[in-house]
This record gives sequence, C-alpha cells and structure tokens, in this order.
Amino acid sequence: MQEFYKKALQALIFLLVVDALLAVFFVYQTFPTKTLLPVNKAGSRGHYGTYSDVVTGGGSSVRLHDNSPDRLRFDFKLKELSAYPFVAADLVFDDNKGRPVHQDWSKFGTITFVAKCAPATSMMMEVSIFDEKLSKPGDYATYVPPRTYFSCNEQGMPVTLDLGRLLIPEWWFPARKQDLARQSYKLDRVAKVMFGTSTATPRNIDGYIEISELTLHGRDYRYLAALAVIILGGWVAFGVWFFLAYSRALLASVDSKMKTNLPLVAYRQLTLEPYKDKEKASILRYIASSYTDPKLDLETVVEGTGANRYKINEVLKSELGMTFTSYLNKLRLTEASRLLTEKSNAAVSEIAYLVGYSNVPYFNKLFKEEFGCAPKSFRMLAAQRQQQEQPADSAPSEPLV
Repeated sequence: MQEFYKKALQALIFLLVVDALLAVFFVYQTFPTKTLLPVNKAGSRGHYGTYSDVVTGGGSSVRLHDNSPDRLRFDFKLKELSAYPFVAADLVFDDNKGRPVHQDWSKFGTITFVAKCAPATSMMMEVSIFDEKLSKPGDYATYVPPRTYFSCNEQGMPVTLDLGRLLIPEWWFPARKQDLARQSYKLDRVAKVMFGTSTATPRNIDGYIEISELTLHGRDYRYLAALAVIILGGWVAFGVWFFLAYSRALLASVDSKMKTNLPLVAYRQLTLEPYKDKEKASILRYIASSYTDPKLDLETVVEGTGANRYKINEVLKSELGMTFTSYLNKLRLTEASRLLTEKSNAAVSEIAYLVGYSNVPYFNKLFKEEFGCAPKSFRMLAAQRQQQEQPADSAPSEPLV
C-alpha cells in the first residue's frame, strides 16, 4: 500500500500543479489587457497625427508637444473663426512596415488612461471603426466614429470609459446617408483612437492635453466557466482513478498479507518443520489450540505448558520474531480472515467471538491495522478476488484448529 500512497500523492501534486497553471492561464484570459502606450512596444505599433478646424476655415492651432512613445501630448489654442472650432490628435495603428492596420477590440469592454490638461475642462475621445459597407480603406472620414467625453486637469486624472456606451455624433449620419437610429457599432476593426477638444473647451487660451497609460481591459467569464468544468472533470477523474487503484492495491495487499500470515500459524510450522525441542513444540501447540479462548494470556500458557515466561518469549522471538501478544493477535486475525471469506453469512461480531475477541470494536481496530481495511471491506475484497480467480483451482484453507 505504501507504493500506492506514494503514487497517489504524486498524482495529487501533479493535479494541483496543473490546476494552478490552468487557473493562471484562464484567469489571464478572463481579464485580458492590451497596452496601447507606449507605441512600438509590447506588440502595439502606431504613429501620432493632428487635426484642426483649419480645413473648414477655422484658425485654431495644434502642435504635438514631442514624439514621446509613452504619451500623447499636444499644445493647442482654439480660435472662434469657425462655427465649431476644434483640434485633436490621434494614435493611428500600424503594422511592422508602417502600413495602417485594424485592431480587434471586441474582447475589451473598457479603456483606461491618465489625462492631464490645462486649463481643466472636458475633452473628447473617439475611435474610428472600419465598416465594410460604408468605409473606404484609409479614408477615415468614412469610418464609424463613436465617441464620448471625459474630464481632466493639470494634476492628472485617471479615466475609465465604457467602450460599449460610445455614441456616434448626429452629424455623421446625414453625411454618410445613414439612418439616425443606427447607433450600433462593432469594435472588431478599430483603425485609430483620437483625443480632442469639446464644446466646453475654453477659447483663445493656450492649453495642452496629455494622455498616458492608455490600456484596454476586458472580461470574458466563459473562461472561468471552462476552468471550473476542466478542474471538476480532473478531480472526478482523479477520484475514479483513486478508488479503482486503491481497490486493486488493497486487494493485492490483503492477498499478500494472508500469504505472509498463514505460514506463521503454529500448527503449520510444526507440520512442515517438526521441532526436536519438545518444550518449544509444547508451547507452540498450546497457543495454537487455545488462541480462541478470550481469557488466554501469558500466565495461562505458563500454567498450561509448565514453561516459564522467559522461555515462552524466547521461543516466540527466536522462531517467529514476535512477542506473545503480537503472535496471539496474528493467529486470531488470520483465522478471522479465513472465516470472513468462508462464512459469508456470519456477522463480524460472531467471527470476533469465534477467534477469541469479546470486544468487537477492539477486534475491528486490530483487523484494520493488520489488513489495512475493516472486516466488512475485507469480506467484499475477498469475494471480489474469488470471482477473479474462478474457476478455483485450490482447496479451501484449513482451519487453525
């Protein structure tokens, strides 16, 4: 059984390690993240660009502050020379060769960043999404432009925006000849993300906006459900394996124990190897013929054989390697194992009494220590073994007396 427990422990440790690795993987998949800044690092590539109302006759100015890859910052000044003055800067996504690409944001639900600006005001964030029915590749004016607004100040504000609640501006629908009720969009082909001024941004004042730590976040609980199913399946499989392997190991252990115990029975020893020492033979025969007596003890053997206590213990130690108590229990439990196998209708308590135990719980305890299982379990294992060995080719075991 020790070998089985060693294998079971190894299997358990392996299962726990696999579960831990699966948990890390699936939890990571459940909460995916994608860092957009810094650009050209961590799999995110792109370049910055600027826009202003100059193309519509306005006079607002915008200038990228620097070309830092870990932040998008631009200086601006709105001038009221057009009906709707505005400036903006964007991050356009590229591939390794600098060609525009579309990113799939469908598994992300929110976007976070730190926004600094002066003066403190409300600003706009907009994404450009390619629509096969409406958009022309590279012509961002034809892309679907859902947007939202956020606040910022000079100290820097952490911002979290829900990507599922962006709104497409009303002016875009007539420009693209689309129904105003068509507010749905998909985030599977995002070409760029843009930050710009809003109607609340002060005019004729020098200002700036800086965006950093731009990151996408998602949640997909299907991975947790899959993790639960996989872990549950693994533990069920482990439980089935453990039960079957334990049964086989226990059956082999019981069989080995019985084969080991039977030669220790005194009358078999005497039959196979007759003792020249009559005193030794007398001691062993007396114990073998009286072990079913619940009152049998060392003093009883002394009185019944005439040998002293030292001689009795010396005989048992030298011939069998046991003390009187351990040998007596070995005889009784070996006979109990035979009776459990052959007397299938006899109660465990009856068998305990037959082999010399008046205390049934004590008998159960000793039996389990000897054979590794309770008497009832032993009986079932013995029946299972007999079924496996049919047709039997050996005669029933002989009684001890």
